[in-house]
Amino acid sequence: MTQPDNINKPAPKGWRRAFSTFTYSVKGFKAAWRYEESFRQELFVLLLALPCAWLLARTWVEYVLLLGCIALVLIVELFNSAIEAVVDRISLEHHELSGRAKDIGSAAAMASMLLAAGIWLSLLVIRLSHHWW
Repeated sequence: MTQPDNINKPAPKGWRRAFSTFTYSVKGFKAAWRYEESFRQELFVLLLALPCAWLLARTWVEYVLLLGCIALVLIVELFNSAIEAVVDRISLEHHELSGRAKDIGSAAAMASMLLAAGIWLSLLVIRLSHHWW
């Protein structure tokens, strides 16, 4: 196995480090957008949720909660995509541990979606119940 060229280079510090970190993050978002259909779909849901959350929420806390839980779905999807990319990089051969890692990442993504759905449905039921009773 070969070592990366930058193994002995000192890490940038201060503003240069912050800029490097920002650059890597942008590259990560671009890669997720380009290669991960789930990420694109969830980002679309977030964009749809912006006006819906504004209409449903009565306080800033509710608004942040509604959008925050969808942002959490995106964050978990980024982790899941990273896990899948690393597993595929190691080997494309089927292996029990590789499958387990991918399944667990997928379960985390589903759990975040269920949490988001539960929060949205709970607030929707509260709002609708005030109109019915």
